[in-house]
Amino acid sequence: MLTGAGVSAESGLATFRGPDGLWEGRDPMELATPKAFDRDPETVWRFYAARRAAAAAALPNPGHRALVLLEEALEDRFLLVTQNVDGLHERAGNRRLVRLHGSLWRLRCTACGEEREDLDLETLPLCECGGRRRPGVVWFGEALPTKAVEHATAAANEADVVLVAGTSSMVYPAAGLPEIARRAGAHTVEINPERTDLSDRVHERIAGPSGTVLPALLDAAGLGAAR
Repeated sequence: MLTGAGVSAESGLATFRGPDGLWEGRDPMELATPKAFDRDPETVWRFYAARRAAAAAALPNPGHRALVLLEEALEDRFLLVTQNVDGLHERAGNRRLVRLHGSLWRLRCTACGEEREDLDLETLPLCECGGRRRPGVVWFGEALPTKAVEHATAAANEADVVLVAGTSSMVYPAAGLPEIARRAGAHTVEINPERTDLSDRVHERIAGPSGTVLPALLDAAGLGAAR
């Protein structure tokens, strides 16, 4: 299972590329970079404080809850690979999960690299080593965490079925995982209201929001509703 920002958009969280993605009149893609943090760490920190506040106020939607039921049914045959950093999958109850883009709720020191989870993030913190802590997310221009990519790639190569929900399929290497799975013999399904770059490269496309489609698929499989 691969999920993107569209899954969380159904919980009211703005996507970077959506029409409601501006923050204080600024393009988030100009703030989510190492250069932006070096140049103006306070502004970038306020941006991520706003994102954390929005994520904390949001609730998992039926799409999130459907994936919890799917994990419970499939157990170790299930893996959720997500590009989302908001923590809604974890709050819904998913545990077999790989975060490709990190988490809003983790911090990383720009000096020593130490990383930790922290829920008290009102002010820009300093590390014990004296370095500045930054959000523990993957910014534009940065490489994804190696272990997460390796885990996700191995799962794609071993999968029988791969569902792709709520992602624009524009950001690599995540966007390449369905193709890896297809070449390895998996049946690939895209779930998205809009067509994407992936639409012509999957076996099946289901047009609709994940919060509607995923519960319906579980109902059809006899795995219970997740409304």
